[in-house]
Amino acid sequence: MNTKKWLPVLVAGIFFLSTCSLPGIPDSENPGPILPETESYTDETAQQSSKSEWIPGVETVETPPAEGLVQSRLTNEWIDENRAKKRPIAVMIPNQSVALPQYGLSNASVLYEASVEGKMTRLLAIIDDWENLEKIGNVRSLRSYFAEWAFEWDAVLIHYGGPYMIDEVISRPHAQTINGTTYDSAYYRSEDRVSPHNAFTTGELILNAMNDLGYSREERGMLEKNHFHFASASQPNTLDQYGDKAVSASLIDMTGAYPLTRCYFEYNEEDGLYYRSQHLSGADDGPHVDGLTGKQLTFTNVLVQYTKQTDIGNGYLEIDCIDSNQEGWFFTRGKGIHVTWEKGSDLGATRFYDDNGYEVALNTGKTMICIIENGDVFSYK
Repeated sequence: MNTKKWLPVLVAGIFFLSTCSLPGIPDSENPGPILPETESYTDETAQQSSKSEWIPGVETVETPPAEGLVQSRLTNEWIDENRAKKRPIAVMIPNQSVALPQYGLSNASVLYEASVEGKMTRLLAIIDDWENLEKIGNVRSLRSYFAEWAFEWDAVLIHYGGPYMIDEVISRPHAQTINGTTYDSAYYRSEDRVSPHNAFTTGELILNAMNDLGYSREERGMLEKNHFHFASASQPNTLDQYGDKAVSASLIDMTGAYPLTRCYFEYNEEDGLYYRSQHLSGADDGPHVDGLTGKQLTFTNVLVQYTKQTDIGNGYLEIDCIDSNQEGWFFTRGKGIHVTWEKGSDLGATRFYDDNGYEVALNTGKTMICIIENGDVFSYK
């Protein structure tokens, strides 16, 4: 792997007025840090840096606390080895006022957010412990790029139709979907909302559909080893090893990239989590809460992933998910560093690297991945 190179990213600094009010006008005199260029490395060092087992200053090896436990490939938490073999689901969930509250999001180990038409965003929830969920959704239509991320986890795609552009991606040999337009018995319509915002499913309905469609409940042996690179839970990655290259990030505001959702994350030092809130409208303004549990969404890791995006007509987007040497940021424990990312194939994992070319070590817990367009601005402080 060649040493990673990057272009400086300008991130506008802002001030947060209160925990429930929209951040104010960006301060052009405080644009945020511009990190120095990556140092030069020898070929030998570059080869070492491609080994995910080795990263300076971070312990990654742990001993199982009990027999029969393995670490989750999604969160690094210790789970039963039988559960670890099970496939997750990847659920398409809209993120607009009429879609709230959403159900089941707090069960997502990994949550993606990306734009669709008209600067709206949708969420892709990767849920591995889903069989007993009593309500999931609402479920909306798929966009092709969300399928590319679902493939990384060998997840069964849960969606309700989609534009013609999805036909090619869901017909690929490895794709397995439960599409409400062709298999509606996996879904039900609630009476408290109008269509198309009222399609829901359950763990039981999904499991029945998988059995009926002949989908394997266990992993199919198609995954890359160690999708995420995790630090030891007992010795978390504080980012202190990056010195002044690590920026303070008690607030991450995505308003510039998501002008309708206007979501932001506030760091809580007591539990080491980022709490997600949104500025949608009226009563929906504030903490982003799962209607199933009543709890606010929280994340240990927040990744911001810059992508090439193209309008392909009628507002529909094409997002380059398979790419290399693209920009991004990694935030955890109240700090952040600049990263680059790459993904080599449909089934290949998206991997994130620091500016020295080492794969970054996430901390144990849930991960939020904000997909934004090259040139978009977000802020932290």
